[in-house]
Amino acid sequence: MNKQEIGQSIRERRKTLRISQGRLAELAGVAVHTISNLETGKGNCTVETLLKVAQVLGYAVRVGT
Repeated sequence: MNKQEIGQSIRERRKTLRISQGRLAELAGVAVHTISNLETGKGNCTVETLLKVAQVLGYAVRVGT
């Protein structure tokens, strides 16, 4: 997946859960602009940030092989 596909997936899941960007940011402990950047595929984020957001959205995350 590229950054735009990841962002689209995050946006769709957030909307399905009826969570605003602000609420997602609050729950994940990140800034609102970080969520916006993730959803639009702009900028870069850390793996830690991506994992926090994924956890809030209920994605199963596996690290490593």
